Amino acid sequence: MSSSCRRPEHMAPPEVFYNEEEAKKYSQNSRMIEIQTQMSERAVELLNLSEDQPCYLLDVGCGSGLSGDYLSEEGHYWVGVDISTAMLDVALDREVDGDLVLGDMGEGMPFRPGTFDGCISISALQWLCNADKRSHSPPKRLYTFFSSLYSSLARGARAVFQIYPENSEQLELITAQAMRAGFTGGMVVDYPNSSKAKKFFLCLFAGMSGVLPKGLGTETVDRNVPNQVQFTGQRSRFKNMKGKSAKKSKDWILEKKERQRRQGKEVRADSKYTGRKRRPRF
Repeated sequence: MSSSCRRPEHMAPPEVFYNEEEAKKYSQNSRMIEIQTQMSERAVELLNLSEDQPCYLLDVGCGSGLSGDYLSEEGHYWVGVDISTAMLDVALDREVDGDLVLGDMGEGMPFRPGTFDGCISISALQWLCNADKRSHSPPKRLYTFFSSLYSSLARGARAVFQIYPENSEQLELITAQAMRAGFTGGMVVDYPNSSKAKKFFLCLFAGMSGVLPKGLGTETVDRNVPNQVQFTGQRSRFKNMKGKSAKKSKDWILEKKERQRRQGKEVRADSKYTGRKRRPRF
């Protein structure tokens, strides 16, 4: 059996595929929760939000609210949209902090212009590339979604979609409709040389052009800039009970600098003085 036959979007429409049994996996499967959280963290990094300032975000294809949990942990407010009642029921049972909306993304986003400071979407956008009904036209549904999303975002905001494209034609279809709706931006590919770790993120800018962030695993190794694998392993020793490093600690500063590097910002190299407390002046 080819890999395409195992793709969920080929089995049934999303509101059918994500039934009660499938929805429960998203609150009970620790591996699935871990992957969802990691991809949500990366998507938020690519949003390039203001540091230490809560934002109002949209989560498209929010499912059971796993991505929303990460947004809440980061101090943001959010609204989640999903077409599966079973997934939203799980989110309600989990008492997520965000507001939940039942809706088909292919019919557009029902929000006022300029409502959101950013948008993330994990593993949802590729569903619009399939025609589940005779009346469905993937290009039209993609354009309807992107044009309504563009309107609902504040000017200068970003939208980041983690997707599993089936082929290059599907990537071209998605990006063409996004650009037609007014977005600029492009595809960020993390670990392009790895068959397992490779991830696609469509990073879009609303209202103004921005510098497209670099994908992870594409830069040359620098002794002053630890690579992602090493950094992730080292920082786990410094977590507090909430799973985050103590604010203003050396590890907190290193994490912040690493996030800024991933966002394409210029950051000073790490040294033995990084995070060291200065003596008070007399």
